[in-house]
Order: sequence, then C-alpha cells, then structure tokens
Amino acid sequence: MAETDSKPGCFVGVDLGGTKILAGLFDSALVLRGTAKITTKAQRGPQAVTERIVRCVRDAVDEADLAMDQVRAVGLGVPGTVDPVLGQVIFAPNLGWRGVALKQPIEKLLGVPVCVENDCNVAVLGVQVGELKGKPRNVVGVFIGTGIGGGLILNGELYSGAAHAAGEVGHMALQMNGPQCGCGNKGCFEALAGRTAILQRIKTAVSGGEKTVLTEILEDLDRLRSGDLRKALRRGDKLTQRVIQDAARYTGLALANLANLLSPEVMVLGGGLIEAVGDEMLEVILQTLKEHTMPGSLTGMEIRLSTLGDHAGITGGAVLARQLSQ
Repeated sequence: MAETDSKPGCFVGVDLGGTKILAGLFDSALVLRGTAKITTKAQRGPQAVTERIVRCVRDAVDEADLAMDQVRAVGLGVPGTVDPVLGQVIFAPNLGWRGVALKQPIEKLLGVPVCVENDCNVAVLGVQVGELKGKPRNVVGVFIGTGIGGGLILNGELYSGAAHAAGEVGHMALQMNGPQCGCGNKGCFEALAGRTAILQRIKTAVSGGEKTVLTEILEDLDRLRSGDLRKALRRGDKLTQRVIQDAARYTGLALANLANLLSPEVMVLGGGLIEAVGDEMLEVILQTLKEHTMPGSLTGMEIRLSTLGDHAGITGGAVLARQLSQ
C-alpha cells in the first residue's frame, strides 16, 4: 500500500440509515480502501445500534487490512436533526430516537475522535469534496429516496443554521393543503416526490382500477424499491411514467425555489430514486426549473446528478473526520 496507509493517517466515514449501516475506510488522500455494511436493527434501541456502528467501523478497517490505531477519526452521518457540537441526535424519526448521545459512547468504544452530523449535510460534503474536488464554494444537494433531504454548502462551509436544522428541503411546502407528510405538515416536497409518496400514488391508482406491471414485478406493492420503478419504466408502464413525471415536476419546482433563494454554483441531485430513475426524470426537472426561476438566475449554475451513489455519505463522513483531526 501507499506510504500514507502505513501511518496513522486514515479516516472512517459512516452512513447510518434506518435499515443499514455503511462504513468506509479512506486514506489521507480520501481514497476508499475498504467498506463494510450491516443491517441497522433500529428496533433494538440506541445502545445496540451504537454497538453495531462500532462493529461496522471495525469491519471496514479490517477489510482494508489495517488496524484501529491507524485511524485518526470517524465521521458519522445520521438521518435526523443533530447537534454536532454535543454529538447528539436531537430527533431521528426513521430510528425512533430523541436526545440520543452518539459521539461519546462511540469514542469510548473505538478510542478515536468522532464527529456526528445530519446525513444529508454529510452527503453534500462528500459530493463537494469527493466529486466536485472542492472547487464550487456554494453547493445545494437534494437527496431523494424514501424521503427527501438536503444539504447546503455556502461560502465554502457546511451550513446547518441556528437550530442545526437547515437544509431540510424535503419539508418545503409546495402545495397548499396537499398530501400529509410524515413531519405532520401538508404538501411538503417529500410528501409529493419521495419514494413513499410515489408508492402511495401508485397504490391509490391500482385501487381505482388502473393497471401497472409493478403488480407483476412485485407480490406486494409495499415492498416497492427504486429499482422496481426503473424496471417498470423500461417496460413502458404508463402509470409509473405518469407518477414519476409528476415527481420530476415537483422536484423541478423545489429546485427553482432553491435557485431563486440561494443562487448556488451547483445543484446536485442524489439518493436512491435519482440513482435509479434520475436520467428519466432530468428533462422534466430542468424544464420545470427553467419555467419557475427568475430570468438570468440560472446563468453559470450547474445542475447535475451525483455519481457517488451510496458512497456520498461515507465520503462526506471521511471529510468530516479529516477536518476533525486537523
């Protein structure tokens, strides 16, 4: 291995999700050397999940044929509101957590410094550094999967706001009195274009007598994944096409609001839904975006689909860990 790998100059990025934990071991140049993935098992409670995070980190280090004494720090992304100063999860609905400390327990178990952040903040940092090579100083990330999250880099710095809750783009209200969102409000971007919203629209249409190849692909529509939507689109399924195009229009509207408000250099789209059907959505997204932005506001702005996929979160975690150790 390179000389950097034989010294204590490696970093681990961790992406904690509602169903899985992914960890990646990176060298000092942020080259990925090893990964590990295990299920979250959130139903076992915070202590058990904390122990599983630690196990996943150790597995990633072992996969890279290294030892923990060669790791300088760990960066962890969590799906919820996080206080990065205290290293505490304020609220993580997908995990059922409120007020859960992660930084200190993990530091105690691993013996290295740990930083904790919102998962989408971490992901946009991963895209900015790992994919865009740190060049743009103003980046908006929108990540569409089961739900929708976002992250903001403004003037070269991750922006989390006074209450550590900035970047929650999925909860911008796009439709007055629209469908109920998991956050309790109505008409949120997430309730209109996230995968859960797409599933609900498809189920409602099927209940009303519409046909879809998804009922052939899946025994139970509740098990729908983004890859299933891609398969349906490739088979020319009209219902899936209509629902995905509607989601694309709402995504374009959300991006227009962000463009008018922040005028970033780059807006990047990622997440499981985008990874699966982003190419099919992009034309409608861009057309809607242009229709709802101020004249001239898109000049010099790049809108792109992320190429990092699942690795955005672990890359951003490694970036945070490297910053922590400096």
